[in-house]
Amino acid sequence: MSELKTSGIQHSLRLLQRSLRYFLPYKKRIALGVMGMLVVAPCAAASAWLVKFAVDDVLIKKDMLALQMVTVGVIGLMCLKGVFRFIQVYFMNTAGLYAINDIRKELYSRMLCLPMSFFNDTQVGMLMSRILNDVGLVRSSLPSLIMLVREVFSVVGLTFYVFYLDWKLAFWGILVLPATLYPFITFSKRLRKLARKAQVSVSDVSVLIQEGLSGIKVIKGFATEVREARRFDDEAENNVEVSRKQIRATEQSSRIMEIIGSFAAGLVLWYGGSRVIAGDLTSGALLSFLTSLVLLYEPIKRINASNIDLQMALTGAERVFEIMDMAGLVSEKGGQVSLDEPFREVAFENVTFGYDNTPRPALEGVSLVVKAGERVAIVGPSGSGKTTLASLLPRFFDPQSGRITLNGRPLPDYDLKTLRRSMGLVAQDTFLFNASVAENIAYGATREYSQTEIEAAAKAAYAHEFILELPEGYKTLVGERGVKLSGGQKQRLTIARAIMKNPPLLILDEATSALDTESERIVQLALENLMQSRTSLVIAHRLSTILTADLIVVMENGRIVDQGKHAKLLERCEIYQRLYEMQYGCAH
Repeated sequence: MSELKTSGIQHSLRLLQRSLRYFLPYKKRIALGVMGMLVVAPCAAASAWLVKFAVDDVLIKKDMLALQMVTVGVIGLMCLKGVFRFIQVYFMNTAGLYAINDIRKELYSRMLCLPMSFFNDTQVGMLMSRILNDVGLVRSSLPSLIMLVREVFSVVGLTFYVFYLDWKLAFWGILVLPATLYPFITFSKRLRKLARKAQVSVSDVSVLIQEGLSGIKVIKGFATEVREARRFDDEAENNVEVSRKQIRATEQSSRIMEIIGSFAAGLVLWYGGSRVIAGDLTSGALLSFLTSLVLLYEPIKRINASNIDLQMALTGAERVFEIMDMAGLVSEKGGQVSLDEPFREVAFENVTFGYDNTPRPALEGVSLVVKAGERVAIVGPSGSGKTTLASLLPRFFDPQSGRITLNGRPLPDYDLKTLRRSMGLVAQDTFLFNASVAENIAYGATREYSQTEIEAAAKAAYAHEFILELPEGYKTLVGERGVKLSGGQKQRLTIARAIMKNPPLLILDEATSALDTESERIVQLALENLMQSRTSLVIAHRLSTILTADLIVVMENGRIVDQGKHAKLLERCEIYQRLYEMQYGCAH
């Protein structure tokens, strides 16, 4: 048991040490905060001394000079405490703000560089919660630690002062002091556990909100608003329940501290009062001592509060660093070779790839060569591995066996940026950023584009006319995921974006399958402009779009079952015949 406790303490210290590293760049602010703390800490003992001076010399001896000195002393002490308390709190908290901003930026950058497999298995709402909520908790780690140290100094200073005043009274005053360790130790572990549960609950609520608002069209389409609201109610209730337990534990800890303090005050009042009655102690000395005792137990209570904040901060740090240190999960890495030579060919050599927790590989023993200038179409029933094949080219995933070469060199040898910039991807699931039309078209640009170039790309994608009809033309904001545009309009903007990129290798992943007939016809014209003089890999749902391809590859169950031109495949390939008959409703 003691070993577990020791390992838990060591784990907490490691988390704290790692969190504090992010505060180091702001050591000047921290130094000012610490300076403020060092001035504020002894102010409590000075206040207690002024009380004794005021009672004995002013109220009892009626000394006017003493009254003036006490008045100036109280004003000066309060001003001094106020100014340096501001310095402490302001500089420590701003250092915390800058530190969490650095953590947040590092965590987001880390997430962006993680492989696609991570995002396939992780909910977006959970990641948002880690970046926003958990990182925010880390902010209080150093301020809480400084506050804790400050209060310890205050406790030490006041303890010396009460012994200086009267060691017999001090004995009764601190007799119950060791009991304050009970709530400090007992509730720390419970609060840490509850804080962890609370953050998980907040994360679950974020996931539901993100899913619900992103899928609002589906929810309304199936009229499941009440069901989704009930799901959210249940999760929100769970969050309230965990938060309620947190409040209860926090308040129990604080109230136990107050009860212990009341016992100390009662013992001192009983013993000190009897001495005042006996004439062994002045009223001012007893009042000063009681003031010191109250001031002594206040920082002890604040130590407890700082410990609570510290446990919350460590919980946030634990969840943040969990993402950064996730076992077996490394950032995407490319090679050292820059892809700046002309495209000649890409080759799949006996490639096998499977997703995690799936019964069979998505691709199995696939071999295929795509040469420069060719238009290669990939067809097959749903689940045959077409999209997976295309996803391996920009290295969204890497094959478990076999290899893919570009111009005779394995893909992992190439620098990821230059590799991906050499490829243009137009998918069925279009994605536009909540930015202007022009910004979306020029997204990913490595240089400044002129408005003329942006408009030329839009014209080639048959998008220029509808853009001019928008309220602000090319400056119109398209909304989240392009919600203000139709499916065909969004698709044409993604084609314009690909034209601007001007890649030598183009990947079209069922780019027209979700469109109506009229939109498909316009988008197909735009795609023809895009594919002009480029090597194209076309994943086709509708065979009408690929009948003139240089090579048609037929896939089923992750394997290539045949390849050739349309007429030959129609004669010899049963799967291709079946796909053709399903779309055209007749035998060939």
